[in-house]
Amino acid sequence: MGTVVLYMSMSLDGFVAGPDISVEQPMGKGGMRLHEWMFTDRPDPRDKEVIAATYASVGAVVVGRRTFDVGLPHWQDTPYPAPTFVLTHRARGELVMKSGTFTFVTEGIESSLKSAQAVAGDKDVVLMGAQTGRQFLDAGLLDELQINLVPVLLGGGTSLLEGLSPIELERTQVIASDAVTHLRFRVVT
Repeated sequence: MGTVVLYMSMSLDGFVAGPDISVEQPMGKGGMRLHEWMFTDRPDPRDKEVIAATYASVGAVVVGRRTFDVGLPHWQDTPYPAPTFVLTHRARGELVMKSGTFTFVTEGIESSLKSAQAVAGDKDVVLMGAQTGRQFLDAGLLDELQINLVPVLLGGGTSLLEGLSPIELERTQVIASDAVTHLRFRVVT
């Protein structure tokens, strides 16, 4: 079985999106700055290596409903070329896309994880969305956390780690480029 990983870009002041998230601004005001390192015309080879390793490791994805609602118009597909499970309170039929499917899960995080792990096999289950990440962390269902720390202060927005109980982490990797520092942690149980 693969690893359950929360993979997020974050500002130095702890925000993973700017304020006022909407379909027009899925990362909130100023939040796209957190992903510029991924979409530059001249990416740093270290950043390219991190992106390639992440894409190669993904077997399934779990996203929150809000992430799905604001992301789909921009992705026009699944966020990674893998089956994606959407946590929601509103049942809906499966949505088939070019690179994978969206399956809507109403039975909670444990059910979504079990379904994601069943299709991921030995590959990783990647989590997307701050609220989804916090739920998995709080429930003790997260194995690793990768923070792509971007040298910017957003001053507000969506905090990833706010309101969590104490959790011990062990740093397992640091890769730094001029644009971002990739920090990987294992959750200590």
